[in-house]
Amino acid sequence: MPRLSMSGLSILLALALATWEWLFFFHPDAQFAWFSSSSRLGIELAWITFIYLSFQLVSIPFAIGASRDRFIGVLDGMASLVPLAVTVVVMFGKPDYLNTSEKWEAAFLLLCVTATDLFGGYAINMALSRRIMDVAGPAPA
Repeated sequence: MPRLSMSGLSILLALALATWEWLFFFHPDAQFAWFSSSSRLGIELAWITFIYLSFQLVSIPFAIGASRDRFIGVLDGMASLVPLAVTVVVMFGKPDYLNTSEKWEAAFLLLCVTATDLFGGYAINMALSRRIMDVAGPAPA
């Protein structure tokens, strides 16, 4: 049975969020698209974004040390683009799907969260890789 690494779990979480976004925006009447027609959309989105963003950013230090090849790290970074792309397509390419103010607010929140994941993950990766590779060299005495 294959084991799932932190990077693999991060990729699955990004793809799960993108799938949820696709169901939420393009198929709001689907039975399996929970959280789509609730009067508590704000608190449900807060939980979704909290779980997604906290796992994505907290898992980076654990995934960086454990990865033996860089390919899974590249896939992990690229997977963060998928939920961002779904939100950008909805906001700028298909705004007719955002027929209520709540959907516009959800789209803006998801855009901010996925952009924070992408750029925050990049910044944390750069900071950790400099520290691990000792780019700056030894400190002067």
